[in-house]
Amino acid sequence: MSSTFDGIRAQVVPTGRLRAGVLERPADEPGTTVVFVHGNVSSSLFWQPLMLALPADVRALAVDLRGFGDSETLPVDATRGLRDYADDVWSVVDALAIDRVHLVGWSMGGGVVLQQLLDRPDAVASVTLISPVSPYGFGGTATDGTRLTDDDAGVGAGGANPDFVARLASGDRTADEATSPRSVFRSSYVAHGYASEYEDLWVESMLTTKTGEDNYPGDAVASPNWPGLAAGTRGVLNTMAPKYFDVSGIVGLGHKPPLLWIHGESDAIVGDESFFDLNTLGKVGVLPDWPGEAVAPPQPMLRQTRTVLERYAAGGGRYRELELANCGHSAHIEQTDTVAEALENLLNEVAAS
Repeated sequence: MSSTFDGIRAQVVPTGRLRAGVLERPADEPGTTVVFVHGNVSSSLFWQPLMLALPADVRALAVDLRGFGDSETLPVDATRGLRDYADDVWSVVDALAIDRVHLVGWSMGGGVVLQQLLDRPDAVASVTLISPVSPYGFGGTATDGTRLTDDDAGVGAGGANPDFVARLASGDRTADEATSPRSVFRSSYVAHGYASEYEDLWVESMLTTKTGEDNYPGDAVASPNWPGLAAGTRGVLNTMAPKYFDVSGIVGLGHKPPLLWIHGESDAIVGDESFFDLNTLGKVGVLPDWPGEAVAPPQPMLRQTRTVLERYAAGGGRYRELELANCGHSAHIEQTDTVAEALENLLNEVAAS
């Protein structure tokens, strides 16, 4: 199976920051440009169905983040939150001499595009979030974004399953174990019962993930707080620790482009009690000695996102929430036509305004 679909071309764009792998679906004529940013343990390959579903006059670009896909493998400084990635994507936009873009981000990529919005709002025409990480990061916060501990206990690279990491590194393409990338795709990336002729390609995309302390998952440190680990300073998972990542400041922007938030009702990764949150695992008894709801509550990710977006709207912006039934973490491949229609409507609204 070819990694690129007909109508999409792969290229490497050199910038002042990195050599970036970029997929492009060219437009019939110059005009609207949409930039797609993938999530963790994936690459730009996941965006191809949605890129092809957009109108012919839309230029679609999907950028591989550092350490994923065809982009250069560079260390990730987690103390900058997701700014290494945001700066990399902006460097691609600048290298291609594009003045204004519509941003679409999935999962961790949702956090990347919110950071891009926060850093350069005037260059953003709209933002679409697909199952995004909370504006307060992944794990370790109360509903209002308050950090639960000073060291973000239970957050970051220490929570990664070591067998899953090892199978990524070895290029495991089987479904023999629950921790294989293919099994994780089936159980966590999509809703139960979803099947795709492109599953092999989605697994290959996952396997482009570079592993190690500077990339996925990153480094971990011990913590005196339950469950005994906290975020380090390097690598992918630590970028979303709340001490490093907080993009709730978008509510104070003077220029507020419209936002579209799409998520599946069966999302196993981003939810109000996600099983990827160690506090949830403690609450249900998977991890022992959980100190209780008052000390280590599961992160209410959806409520946090909704609250921040409501504040964004109250401050002069606008947003639309679209929750999809029978959909998991990957709406852009599970319900491509629905997502494409919603995105096209947003593009048309911006063009008409």
